[in-house]
Amino acid sequence: MTSHHIVGLITWRTCMSKPTENLFNRIQAAKKRLTGQAHVTPVVTSRTLDQKVGATIYLKCENYQRVGAFKFRGAYNAMTQLSEDDCRRGVITHSSGNHAQAIALVGRILGVQTTIVMPHDAPATKRAATEAYGATIVEHDPTETTREEISQDLKQKHGYKLIPPYDHIDIVAGQGTAALEFLAQIESLDMLLVPCGGGGLLSGSAIATKVIDPACRIIGIEPELADDATRSFHSGKLHTVKNPPTIADGTRTPSLGEQVTFPLVLKYVNDMKTVSEAAIIEAVQFLFYRMKLVVEPSGALGIAALLSGSVTPQGRVGVIISGGNIDGPTMKMILDS
Repeated sequence: MTSHHIVGLITWRTCMSKPTENLFNRIQAAKKRLTGQAHVTPVVTSRTLDQKVGATIYLKCENYQRVGAFKFRGAYNAMTQLSEDDCRRGVITHSSGNHAQAIALVGRILGVQTTIVMPHDAPATKRAATEAYGATIVEHDPTETTREEISQDLKQKHGYKLIPPYDHIDIVAGQGTAALEFLAQIESLDMLLVPCGGGGLLSGSAIATKVIDPACRIIGIEPELADDATRSFHSGKLHTVKNPPTIADGTRTPSLGEQVTFPLVLKYVNDMKTVSEAAIIEAVQFLFYRMKLVVEPSGALGIAALLSGSVTPQGRVGVIISGGNIDGPTMKMILDS
């Protein structure tokens, strides 16, 4: 076990001594840090969508967040708590795009140098934005080595502070502010659908919701081709899917985080469901043509679950639209399908 994992485990055990209270307090503290920095993203509705699925649907549009995704919340919360020494040494992370952009932007805001390990096939728009925010990109081939291994090697070599994309308690707390804000806007829900990659948004949203609206059912949504979290949830054993060939690039994480997000998902989430690639494409099309929303495939998973019948909605249903960073060729392919 590395020193990073040891420190993370100690922090995790401290949080879990009074789990729900401590974790919710962290989300509330994150909300205070983010005030004036993160956008308060809108909630939108569609009568057409309501009629199609037979329920009242509310969409929390994190595609309008800074960097075009919810990831700004966690990155800002984590990086504003770094020590002066950590800031001097710089930050490293690994990401296919949205977390990369968020870390890079927060680094620019705080004056902290950032280094991002990105797969060579990361979406061009996400890479371009990450570079525009001033980050140094380290490219890797996912078929040859893991991004986690490269990050650890560079961390050891240069002394960087590692802020992983999801398996980090401050990242989870920051992401949980999306649901905290959502519930302040609409007051109550019977069900909340949340996209799941590494589980940071899902676990943070579940914690916030279970405190504010305990009767609300939290359902995580994954692509069928990247169903590691769904299998992990239903078996109670951590599963891995390496380099899943899903169009939803934000969910290509190999697994839930062993130290933080996997235990949280097991404790606070009610169910996990999967959707097909065809359903994801249909959801992006629906959001674009009928609701005039530009949403990346990962961000459309909740709508895919509703339109495909993977989830049967009941009453007032919230859906977190996690991001809108989609490049032109991918959107063209989807709209032409």
